[in-house]
Amino acid sequence: MLGINYILGVHIIGANASELISEAVVAMEFGAMSEDIARICHAHPTLSEVMHEAALAVDKRPLHF
Repeated sequence: MLGINYILGVHIIGANASELISEAVVAMEFGAMSEDIARICHAHPTLSEVMHEAALAVDKRPLHF
């Protein structure tokens, strides 16, 4: 059973941070949970995979360690 993990905020630092923050902002606006982001298909290889990995890591199931 997965826990309920609402996204309250994010901290992202780097050259392309705005690309990742926009996904988090949309998720927060619609009341998404980490599981919602984890279920979204993220293209490979792209920077957006970081959000996918972080969402999976919340429930201790990242694809890459």
